Amino acid sequence: EEPGPDSFGIVAVSHGCRGVAARACGLVNLEPTKIVEILKDRPSWFRDCRSLEVFTMLPAGNGGTIELVYMQMYAPTTLVPARDFWTLRYTTTMEDGSLVVCERSLSGSGGGPSTASAQQFVRAEMLPSGYLVRPCDGGGSIVHIVDHLDLEAWSVPEVLRPLYESSRVVAQKMTTAALRHIRQIAQETSGEVVYALGRQPAVLRTFSQRLSRGFNDAISGFNDDGWSVMAGDGIEDVIIACNSKKIRSNNTAPNAFIAPGGVICAKASMLLQSVPPAVLVRFLREHRSEWADYNFDAYSASALKSSSCSLPGLRPMRFSGSQIIMPLAHTVENEEILEVVRLEGQALDEGLLSRDIHLLQFCTGLDEKSMGSCFQLVFAPIDELFPDDAPLISSGFRVIPLDMKTDGAPAGRTLDLASSLEAGSTTLQASGGADDCNLRSVLTIAFQFPYEMHLQDSVATMARQYVRSIVSAVQRVSMAISPSRSGLNAEHKIISGFPEAATLARWICQSYRFHLGVELFRQADEAGESLLRMLWDHEDAILCCSFKEKPVFTFANEMGINMLETSFVALQDLSLDKIFDEAGRKALYSEIPKLMEQGFVYLPGGVCLSGMGRHVSFENAVAWKVVGEDNNVHCLAFCFVNWSFV
Repeated sequence: EEPGPDSFGIVAVSHGCRGVAARACGLVNLEPTKIVEILKDRPSWFRDCRSLEVFTMLPAGNGGTIELVYMQMYAPTTLVPARDFWTLRYTTTMEDGSLVVCERSLSGSGGGPSTASAQQFVRAEMLPSGYLVRPCDGGGSIVHIVDHLDLEAWSVPEVLRPLYESSRVVAQKMTTAALRHIRQIAQETSGEVVYALGRQPAVLRTFSQRLSRGFNDAISGFNDDGWSVMAGDGIEDVIIACNSKKIRSNNTAPNAFIAPGGVICAKASMLLQSVPPAVLVRFLREHRSEWADYNFDAYSASALKSSSCSLPGLRPMRFSGSQIIMPLAHTVENEEILEVVRLEGQALDEGLLSRDIHLLQFCTGLDEKSMGSCFQLVFAPIDELFPDDAPLISSGFRVIPLDMKTDGAPAGRTLDLASSLEAGSTTLQASGGADDCNLRSVLTIAFQFPYEMHLQDSVATMARQYVRSIVSAVQRVSMAISPSRSGLNAEHKIISGFPEAATLARWICQSYRFHLGVELFRQADEAGESLLRMLWDHEDAILCCSFKEKPVFTFANEMGINMLETSFVALQDLSLDKIFDEAGRKALYSEIPKLMEQGFVYLPGGVCLSGMGRHVSFENAVAWKVVGEDNNVHCLAFCFVNWSFV
């Protein structure tokens, strides 16, 4: 049976080839010329595309054209650098009327339009990619899309490499996103889609694009956009950046402007364990009062007024707890939703009128059956009249699943993306299975605040404290909605399912007592599951690594997993030498002979690295040999005391 108009046909991902690749085929009710025009305008549908510029266009044979193209991509989180491409694109018409677009990177890693502007980018490579659009006799076109990229995964922390090594991510973000976009336009053109408030579909797409772009700009913080990082308070869990170029909006509306100082952004990224992304984003959307502060929303909204913005003083207003969500539009498959949110304020002092706040909000991944690679809740305060040229200062949350099968990875080392997202769509009351317990994702939070020049430092302090409070709130919410929080947590369920885990716990404690002459725990007479639980809940980070030439981690308690920002399953991806910088490795290696001779060694306080590249300080540490029943060294154990992120 032939597929009908605007339907998907085949979507496939690569296995075993260089880089990551995906291809798709679908029937779309648009003419080939229009389809190619849309697909070549990558920033209009590829949300990760920051810019695409054609520098040179040359004529080619058969009426074709050759273009030199420079493209920049946003970074998905604050933890990785952005990517750019320098490509050659060829477009021509075949004898049967089909249109062909072929694109690939120029040879060599150098070059590009501006070396200075590309300093914040890693040059990625586009392998032969493109589009084939064939006209159909009955109208419409058959569209073939091929995307093949080498995203230079070596440049990111190992825990985040699935984002760059999974063809499924490319298929979802680029290949099928392109098909969905042209399908959406085809249905809008045919009049099949009806929108609320009488707004045109193009206007709605523009608003969601502007919200996404503002959020991406805040996360990436490019220097050529005017962003610069401000000095912190010594605890760099939250990054503060300011942009003095954002002085006024480009519109002419008399009541719409951004404060004359600029915009400050507070942003942070964190690893989530056993938290279904769809459930988390849905909770954040539906229960705003659990994490938001109405006064900060009011402060940001004041930038839309003609009067100058100022810091909240006596805080005479409070959020009544009531929010009204008014849907504006959604895409055909409900994977994206655009809506207006009204937050109802309540006056605390007599004589003050309550004040409502309106937000324009963009959500992705709320559908329980969502198969996307990114779950977002992005919003910006808007004027009550909702003018089309209202300035948008985007803030919000992005959750990206990490446990997806990478091409060529051994089975069982990572989770299949589809199954992990299916697990992520469970209800809040779900007890959760093994897949739920192994879910890992990276959460990125970015909030923007306008400021006047004389209030820059005060707003920066306020923004840092606010985002830290949001991080704490998200951590509380994550614990509440995690399907693994009934009884023992997910990681402990995994290790307690193996008899050797209890044996290892006994060996760790016995060896500590033998070498150091003291007990690791106060209740030294515990055994079996009780001892394992005490080890798991110990207040300091305890890690074990293999006793080999290149030691890799084999065990960690809960604090150790939190310190390394990894999971119990992914421990084996980290080696001992990777958590120390050069100075730390030298200090450790100098103590190895002493460790081998007396069985233990004390290490002075210092700094090490988590699996996501963050610096971790510790007061002191001790390392000791863990001896098994046969008196042979089974592994090395480390205990890091009073660690914290810096």
